[in-house]
Amino acid sequence: MQWLIDRFATAPQAPAFIHEDRVVTYGQVMETVEALGARLGAEGVAPGDRVALLADYSPEVFCLILALARNANIVIPISPATVVEEEAALAISGCDWFARFDAEGREATFSRHAIAVENPLIAGLIAERRPGLVLFSSGSTGRPKGILHDVDRVAEKFRKARSASRAIPFLMIDHFGGVNTILAITSSLGTVVTVADRSAASICAAIARHGVELLPATPSFLTMLMASGLYRDFDLGSLKRITYGTEVMPQSTLNRLRAAFPGVELQQTYGLSEVGVLRSQSRDDGSLWVRVGGEGFETKVVDGILWIRSDYAMVGYLNAPSEFDAEGWFNTQDQVEVDGSYFKILGRVTDIINVGGQKVYPAEVEDVILELENVADAAVFGEPHAFLGQMVVAKLVLDAPEPAEALKKRVRAACLARLANYKAPSKVQIVEGPLHTARQKKTRRA
Repeated sequence: MQWLIDRFATAPQAPAFIHEDRVVTYGQVMETVEALGARLGAEGVAPGDRVALLADYSPEVFCLILALARNANIVIPISPATVVEEEAALAISGCDWFARFDAEGREATFSRHAIAVENPLIAGLIAERRPGLVLFSSGSTGRPKGILHDVDRVAEKFRKARSASRAIPFLMIDHFGGVNTILAITSSLGTVVTVADRSAASICAAIARHGVELLPATPSFLTMLMASGLYRDFDLGSLKRITYGTEVMPQSTLNRLRAAFPGVELQQTYGLSEVGVLRSQSRDDGSLWVRVGGEGFETKVVDGILWIRSDYAMVGYLNAPSEFDAEGWFNTQDQVEVDGSYFKILGRVTDIINVGGQKVYPAEVEDVILELENVADAAVFGEPHAFLGQMVVAKLVLDAPEPAEALKKRVRAACLARLANYKAPSKVQIVEGPLHTARQKKTRRA
């Protein structure tokens, strides 16, 4: 990681962070990294120790991650809104220290917290005096998986400097996409603009107040933003690019974004915690077709499923068998269509609904429903059915109250007009919401 610190030294006066209206320069980042490095030694945090970092974004939190990486520690970031229970996470990774930050994210308190867990992958990094990063899956399909990365390998993707931008790190610090975003911004000597929370109002206010140029977000958040209409209440003229990923984007939401932000580039991204975030190029701003890959990545499609081979892949799962084949290919479990060099992501294999042997992709049903009046958000999933195997169920968040039976008729009529009969929801539920996790990703379950 020393190359990253050296890059900061080339622009000591440039703003690295705007955190709660506090501007922190790259020169100050370097000073803070050095000070925290000295403090690690004074506290007794030894190379190879596992440090659980309990915090969200702030300049000091980022600096501590860099200091821990330079000290060859294993870093376990856990955000306040984590989707994985802290106790369950640390039972997988083990722990030697807690580093807790105050509410402002400025002052860290270190305390011993010994949880003895032996793991050969972590032991291998420690033996080589290499820094590690442990992230966790959400555990939506079972026990969460601990994902171990070599920090130097993750950072290497950003050694080639790119154009600087002022951006919000939308995904949380315990999500690979969040780590990827903050490294991408700082390695290009851009400016990280933090937000107090990830509500539409807070995001829009930060864009307007600080001239944010890049917003990396999830389709679930952008759907909510479009439904709320809050984007009309703020001056978002500084935006140059909106990127979206982690889940399938509804075409209806993309159409609304294109209409609301005609001068803004809309770019689909693609990545997984196991392999990293690939470079991507959307066919055009209104298209869900995307070309992914870039230096250090290879892709192939086998039986309609996307596979990836990556130079930036994880070291491995801490508590599960490897899902890489003998040649280093990873099965993404994402069903895709192919058109030349472009892919269209249809959805995760685990989300597919099987109705009497027929496949239903939740995203295509949600896309139709989201175009209906009075529907703010929709989540489609399968429930067991005695004769068909599964039936299609739709959960809806409404803008205003509406009788359930009338809504069901509207939803079914719209779906039957555009989709095969078996894809129309048999059950429609009205809920208060939200229909997404703390990571702003769609929740598709009863």
